[in-house]
Amino acid sequence: MTPRLSVVVPFYNVGEYIGDCLDSIARQTWTDFEAILVDDGSPDDSAAIAKEFCARDSRFRIVEQQNQGLGPARNTGVRHADGEYLTFVDSDDLVTRHGFEKLVRTLDETGSSFAGGNARRFNNSAGVRPSWIHRLPFAKDRIATHVIETPDLILDRMVWNKVYRRSFWDEYGYEFPAIRYEDYPVTLKAHLDAVTVDALAVPVYYWRERESGESITQQKFQFGNLEDRVRSAEQVMDLIETGVPEVRRRVHSHFTQIDLLTLMMAFGAAPAEEEQNLIKLARRLMDRLDASVLARAHSYDRLQHSALQAGDVDLLRRLAQFRNDGGLRGGARALSRPGRPWQFEHNYPGVQDPRSPVPRELYKLPIKDLTLATSVHEVAWLNGELSVKGTAEIRHLETKTSSSLRIALVIAGAETPLAVRRYDATDTHGDPALVGFEVRLDKTVLAKLKGTAAPAHFVVRMRSGRLRRNGKLRGQRPGSPGWPPGAWIDGTSWIQPGPGADGAFVLRKMVDPCRLTSVEQTADALVLNGRVTGGLEHPKLQVTRPLSGQDQMLPLALSGDGRDFSVRIPIRPIIEDTNPDDPFTQRTTWAFRLIGSDDEEKLLLWTAPPQAARHIDQGRVVTLTRSTGGYVNLHEAPLRVTADHAEAVANGNEVELRIAGPVTDGEAAHTFSWRRYLEDSDDHLDAACRRTVVDGRWTAAVELTELIPADAVASSTDPLASLADWILFAVAPDGTSHAVQCEPFLACRLPIEAEQDGHTAALRPHAGTLHVEVR
Repeated sequence: MTPRLSVVVPFYNVGEYIGDCLDSIARQTWTDFEAILVDDGSPDDSAAIAKEFCARDSRFRIVEQQNQGLGPARNTGVRHADGEYLTFVDSDDLVTRHGFEKLVRTLDETGSSFAGGNARRFNNSAGVRPSWIHRLPFAKDRIATHVIETPDLILDRMVWNKVYRRSFWDEYGYEFPAIRYEDYPVTLKAHLDAVTVDALAVPVYYWRERESGESITQQKFQFGNLEDRVRSAEQVMDLIETGVPEVRRRVHSHFTQIDLLTLMMAFGAAPAEEEQNLIKLARRLMDRLDASVLARAHSYDRLQHSALQAGDVDLLRRLAQFRNDGGLRGGARALSRPGRPWQFEHNYPGVQDPRSPVPRELYKLPIKDLTLATSVHEVAWLNGELSVKGTAEIRHLETKTSSSLRIALVIAGAETPLAVRRYDATDTHGDPALVGFEVRLDKTVLAKLKGTAAPAHFVVRMRSGRLRRNGKLRGQRPGSPGWPPGAWIDGTSWIQPGPGADGAFVLRKMVDPCRLTSVEQTADALVLNGRVTGGLEHPKLQVTRPLSGQDQMLPLALSGDGRDFSVRIPIRPIIEDTNPDDPFTQRTTWAFRLIGSDDEEKLLLWTAPPQAARHIDQGRVVTLTRSTGGYVNLHEAPLRVTADHAEAVANGNEVELRIAGPVTDGEAAHTFSWRRYLEDSDDHLDAACRRTVVDGRWTAAVELTELIPADAVASSTDPLASLADWILFAVAPDGTSHAVQCEPFLACRLPIEAEQDGHTAALRPHAGTLHVEVR
């Protein structure tokens, strides 16, 4: 029978990645597919890997051709495809196990022309994180919509996170042009041609970001790559030139923010012999963009546009280098305008050049841009008080000792002023200044939360000279602000810090919540003990796989006053059902809810001792732990070395960083090293750790001097840039390695900062792994 779905996978020189890609396709919950693997004249062993896969799985077949590029290879795959539906996968990426099923089923239900889903970015050093470009188009489910009805879909420029109805594809005769960035002309035309489109918030696709920078999108400053980017943009603008005005405006705005910006940044890397051609190419794109859109661009963008119009290569290079080196991270210090000390200018390249062709007015820094900047660095409970540390400053201005800072807790609109301890910390310009603060909330203050339902937030008021600014406290950093610990303030009230709906830092009060109080481990199960909130009748435990939408109901054994519960979670069925939802980490997550007889739902809060429960079986590990919000989660994953303790220990003039965790195999044979990937490379440097194993626990220790690069030079443009970013890796006896996992309860106690030889090293969690950032 003809398969319902055809999967087109072109490949070229991806021997390191194609096996994982094809495996993620083979593991799909939607099994009725054919996979057409198009060998685009690959010179490495990619074809051998693909042919071996075809021999094992009859759903895969290979088509060979001379090298023509990604677009023509996709066209070849389409010609060989027979399915009712059509999808594309790039050969270094991954597909989530439920991805095809989610997209096909929604098309079966709605009859839409095609369906798309959310995406994640991933690599070894940064882990898994949301894809920025897919954030708005797939923020929520939008069924049977259209790009005119949902203009955010204009930003959906990739072809691979979608399933297309083949009849729709053939009706409009889509073909990919023989250029790089071939996706957008096809994708946007499909959005315009479609009757309706289904957009799903669930991630269906994992988009690899290579450390080596070898992928097409990462070779963005090569001139041939830039030419293809402009050709692609021109084809897209031709499509929408006489169409719906809002679509045209959003497309022009997108090209201004992304593609023209890339051309501006390229001047920082372009060799001298390419500069004039780059000017012509950038002008070619800018001349096509709507003047009203360019006028609304970021002030720094408009500086670069003006330098481009003037053809000032030297200024273009300096502006690009300043931006590429991170000069906009904190915003340059404000300069008082000559003769007008009450007015300010951006201290950007060219501001004091007497012969600059750029109008001085473009350097003006409006007073409204001198906004409040806050961050939360550390959240901890100390002797029953909640300690919140962070920074506060007015952007672009130096924070002087004469400045003032007031912070209040806002509960149901009423403010409670807090005592503020200020101290020197690193500001957004990399300078030590009086920007650090700590507030402590005792039980008297926290008790005021009892009578409210809405979260409480913090308001920050700052005065510097004549300027006064105020706003909500926001800007949670990795570590305890991202995994903030909660605590009881009395017998029934729990306070949980964390991000609010608008991103501000808030305190949530929970009265008598459904909660986990302890965990028991038996030979074949985890036994959860807890307490049900009052009024939840005949509760059951619902265990859900959020990414795949699978639910399971488990009965509770009630005792005491009928609110104490116990529930047994067998391990073997979880292990036997292994088919990970996350194709990169090979991990599946379950969430827990208590459901009453009237379908009332309550999340299960972790109030048990702060230690995860782990059960190992058949090379997999089942871990019961907490989520970022403090609720109970269960993870099933490959057996990986996991850290649950960290400390920095002074030893004379040296500081030693020690990471520790439970031994995960009988031989305890792993070695440890801190790994730093070289820029634009898959190559790395390792700093070996001293390993000890005592009483079933490993410790990996390294002196911080080993993590300070001998030849590192601090960036004069971006003082906040790390000199080095190290990731802790465990290396098995066979040479394979993986990043050591950071247990959530350890993340609650981070960051740890230590000083060594004039440098600061900060241990933080990122995407579930441990990083040391050296500045």
